[in-house]
Amino acid sequence: MATLRLKRLRRRLWRLGWTTLIAVGLLTLLANRWVINSTDAYVYRNWALLPENDVGLVLGTSPYTGSGKPNPHFYGRIEAAVQLYQIGKIRHIIVSGANPDDTYNEPRQMRRELVKAGIPDNVITMDFAGLRTLDSVARARDVFGLDRVTVITQEYHAYRAVFIGKKINMRIAAYAAPGPGPRFQPYLREVFARVKAVLDLFVLRTRPKFLGEPQKIELTPPSGDTSPNGSRP
Repeated sequence: MATLRLKRLRRRLWRLGWTTLIAVGLLTLLANRWVINSTDAYVYRNWALLPENDVGLVLGTSPYTGSGKPNPHFYGRIEAAVQLYQIGKIRHIIVSGANPDDTYNEPRQMRRELVKAGIPDNVITMDFAGLRTLDSVARARDVFGLDRVTVITQEYHAYRAVFIGKKINMRIAAYAAPGPGPRFQPYLREVFARVKAVLDLFVLRTRPKFLGEPQKIELTPPSGDTSPNGSRP
């Protein structure tokens, strides 16, 4: 009798496990399709079609891979930001990332590379509290007072950033920076990060970890603009 009950319990646990696995898989698939399908029209691969925005938001990543080699995703984002600034698609750049200790500081590393590429230091603002994509995008609105922005990151990451921005009522576009497609492990991480973004926005109502006092972005007037604040119409 005890053996029969044990067999029944095992069958129930087996069914429960498969049901849970299928449910998680379905949720993951639906969340990813929602994020991508609802934002694809706002992710630009061609700079000529990209709308102009005063500010570009470069999302942080390490300048080095796990093996210590230069990270093509980091340098692709720098290259894209430089390109957009030089052709007038953006006038100011926020570099947003993490700085957990003295040895690792994404915003400072991004600013350094931008300045080396010829971007004036006075058009770069560092956001040291961009601990993750949600924080970077939400702080652009809540701390830096922006209601529109151009996100600069690789395409696979851009969908999530735009999804977050649209949910918090920002007029947001993204430029797909050059870089290799994500390998299996980073791509898998992004797949689940999209699910987490959906949960953060619609279930958990997650807010950025740090906000602080508002910081005004001072825009440098474009060449030939004599208006008081140099703002675009």
